Parts: sequence; C-alpha cells; structure tokens
Amino acid sequence: MSIAKKTPTIQDVARFARVSTATVSRALSNPERVSEGTRERISDAVQATGYTLNQAGRSLRQRTSKTILVGLPDIRNSFFSTILDAIEREAALRGYGVLVCNRYSGPNPARRLGEYFLSHRADGLLLLDGSLDLEQLLELTGEPSAVPLVVACEEIPNAPFHTVKTDNPRAAAQATRHLIDLGHTRIGHITGPAGNVLRQERLAGFMLAMDEAGLRVLPDWIFPGNFMMESGYAAALQYLAMANRPSAVFAANDETAIGFLSGLREQGLECPRDISVVGFDDLAVALHYSPPLTTVRQPREKLGQLAAQTLINILEGNAEAKPLRIVLTSEMIVRSSTARYFPPPHS
Repeated sequence: MSIAKKTPTIQDVARFARVSTATVSRALSNPERVSEGTRERISDAVQATGYTLNQAGRSLRQRTSKTILVGLPDIRNSFFSTILDAIEREAALRGYGVLVCNRYSGPNPARRLGEYFLSHRADGLLLLDGSLDLEQLLELTGEPSAVPLVVACEEIPNAPFHTVKTDNPRAAAQATRHLIDLGHTRIGHITGPAGNVLRQERLAGFMLAMDEAGLRVLPDWIFPGNFMMESGYAAALQYLAMANRPSAVFAANDETAIGFLSGLREQGLECPRDISVVGFDDLAVALHYSPPLTTVRQPREKLGQLAAQTLINILEGNAEAKPLRIVLTSEMIVRSSTARYFPPPHS
C-alpha cells in the first residue's frame, strides 16, 4: 500500500527559511515589501520544498492572472515604444493585460523576474533582452516552475526558447552597401554596447559588406557606443580629433546617429556635405531630424504583435512544441543624410 506524499505547506517554507508564515505570505503576494535578503531565503525555501512553485503551476492552469510580463533592458530607449504598444494591443485583443519590468539588477536578474510568477501576478514572460544569463533563464523556465517564455528583439544564442527577431546582420550589411554604392570607401561604424547581441550582429554585417567590397576598416574607425545619443556625441568628438577620417559612418541605431550628427554640427561639419551617416531602427524622429536620416526600418509593430501572439498561444496550449524562430525582414529607408561621395581633387 503506497503512502501519499505530504503536500508542502506554507509552514514548511517558513521553517526552512527561518521566518514567520506571515513573512512568507507577504513575500509571495507583495515581494517589494520584503527585503532582498529575506526574499532570496524564501525563494530558496520554496524551491527546496516545492510549495509555491507547484502551487504556481496549478494557478497557471486553473486561475490564470491573464497577464503577461514584458522584460525590458532600458525603458528610456524610444525604440521599445512601438513594440510595447503592439504587445499591449495584441494582448488586449486576446483578453490579457501587460506588466512591464525595466532593467534588472543584482547577481540573478531572472530571480527578480521569477518573483512575478511566484506571486501569481503574471502567466508568461516576453523578454526583450538577450543579455540575461542562459542558465538562470533555464532555471526559471524549467520544472517545476516552467514559466512560459518568448524572446523578442535580441536572440539568446543556443537558447531553446521561442524567438521573434529581425534580420540584423543582413540589414547592417545592406546599410553598409548603400554607402559603398554611393562611392564611399572609408566607412566607420559606431557600435552598440559591449556584450550586446545586437552589437555583434550589426558589427558582423558591417564587416561582411566591407570585406566583400575589398575595403579595409581601420581599428579607430570602429567607435564604441551604447545605443544612447550621448555615445554618438562622444563618437563625434573622437571623429573630429582624427587625421584620417572616414567619409561615411554607419551607426548601430538612430539615437547614436543623431547624437553623432549633433556633435559634428557643433563644430561646423554638415551632413551630407562633409559626411554621410546611416542609422538603424527608423524611429519617428529619424524622418524629422535635419537632415532626415537614412536608416534601416525594423518592422517593430509586427515584431511586438507576433511576439505577443506567440506567448499567448503557448499560454493557451496552441503553440508548436518545437521552439519557433521567426526572423522578420527590415527595409532600407533612404533619406537626405547620405549622398554620393566625390573624392577631393589632388593639389
């Protein structure tokens, strides 16, 4: 005769974490009211006992919150506004709400995201950030918690998650070839932040196009950036101090390109008279900047819509078992910040 295993209780968690049952209850329902150290002890306790994680699994099946959590690397970046709007619209059509978690801190950011699911505030995670540690995410999405996850915008290499992204290497190569086709042979690049997968993909596309054209890239023509206007402005100062300047620059995003152009204008250089510049993303400001910015248009609305659809399909049991990898095509938008290059006459 088999003996049924005792179901873990909140008292078991409290004993394991050496706190009161009231503290455990508060940590699970309102984690922001509990200190980080206590939350970590309780989180370890629920994993050890199986209490809340198993209960959360049942809650996802029986009493869903009808809410998805969107994890952002930096809400200040206007790139995400259109994506978030599309996510919210699609979620609303399907009867879901949206929570936003911005910028993760501490040694285990996945733990912070996981707290939303321990306290039943969200049913699934839509992650717009490829920098989180894969092992931490696998722990979050594996049994017994099994948080449904879709990654969008930034692919996580070798990760077994549904992914919706755009064709960054191909689009970056296309932007670079646009400059090459205009006669530019000395082309620089302002990168994204170190360690970011988009930095790697767009730099790879840039280098591929230059290599295919037989053009060399000097080391100081690669300017460090972080997707913010300030880094573009800093790149302009580096550019102005150079003796051998590129005649064109491909920036890893529009904000960087605009910061770069602003820094050059302060010192009397005009675009495209003195330099051609290409951005990436096609933010709303790109059309209305002076000069209007040549850029790569990412289908951000479609990306947000498909990412939300994919996650909600998982939550409702209508998704493919094998992880999807959806790659959307970007479009080259030619405006006034690029022009044909005419070499100066030799004296």
